[in-house]
Amino acid sequence: MLLHLNSQPEFVQVIALSLLVGCLIDRYLGEPKSSWHPVVWIGQYLHFFGKLIAPIAVNGKFESFSASQKLRAYCFGAFFWLLAATVLVFLANEVEQVLSRFAWYWQALCFGILLKPLFSWRMLRDEVVAVESALTSSLDAGRLQLARLVSRDVQYLSEIEVRESAIETLTENLNDSVISALLWFVLAGLPGILLYRFANTADAMWGYRGEHGGRVWTWAGKWAARADDVLSWPGARLTALLMFVGSARLPSAALWRESSATTSPNGGWPMGAIALILNIRLTKPSVYVLHANGANVNAQHIGQAIVVCERTILAWFALVVLMLLALYFLMSR
Repeated sequence: MLLHLNSQPEFVQVIALSLLVGCLIDRYLGEPKSSWHPVVWIGQYLHFFGKLIAPIAVNGKFESFSASQKLRAYCFGAFFWLLAATVLVFLANEVEQVLSRFAWYWQALCFGILLKPLFSWRMLRDEVVAVESALTSSLDAGRLQLARLVSRDVQYLSEIEVRESAIETLTENLNDSVISALLWFVLAGLPGILLYRFANTADAMWGYRGEHGGRVWTWAGKWAARADDVLSWPGARLTALLMFVGSARLPSAALWRESSATTSPNGGWPMGAIALILNIRLTKPSVYVLHANGANVNAQHIGQAIVVCERTILAWFALVVLMLLALYFLMSR
């Protein structure tokens, strides 16, 4: 969008109205049908070619494969990632060129409609709320609902661990599905957000270490995992900062310590922030512990975490409005 609109005085209005339209659609209409959902199409592509790039597991170990097999898996993973990314950016750029011929308000309306499937807050919130609702029925029901959100094994999770996992995925996806996605839209328009959502989905489907689904992804998914790490880097830190701002608190040095406790270079930032803000302990068994001195998660904490996330989104939009106003005045001079 910056490429086609930065010379036009309506640039700021297009960005602002696009975001407003997208958010209104998310709030009142939710997700489009799967057959019309671009992220579903991306997932189908990744599922199909994932069978070609990831070798079948041999006792769940990749060490038994030769160096040439590892290199081939890595190269295939990188090639099919780059192929799809190039096509998606090209198509999004072509769409922007076509829309740039319209009046600014029609551009904004079209961009808002195209933007909506590439970010999601309502569905994320509803799915996490459903975990707590299922737990009121039974622990097994809570585990089953959680399995819709996470890739980890939920079979032996306790009630506390189910709630911890729900809060962790809520805050991590606040970054992935909302803040970072919209950040890339503001920075690079439709090509930016489409590339980011592809990278994020590719990491979710390919970016495993070791065996998953009968195949070994350590090398086949390495490019996808690193690409997502790079593209999510600024958004993760911005998300954590805005979580404190939205909660009327200043981030402390403890955030740096907690953010480094996870294996992900980005996931620990929003998860560490929510642990500190709510003073709760979050864990992933045998992987990490965040804010170890915090209280055990209880039934009220999921609702409190959602409130923090909603305030974070409001803080994000306040930041965007301030940036757009500043840009507007600069362009008007």
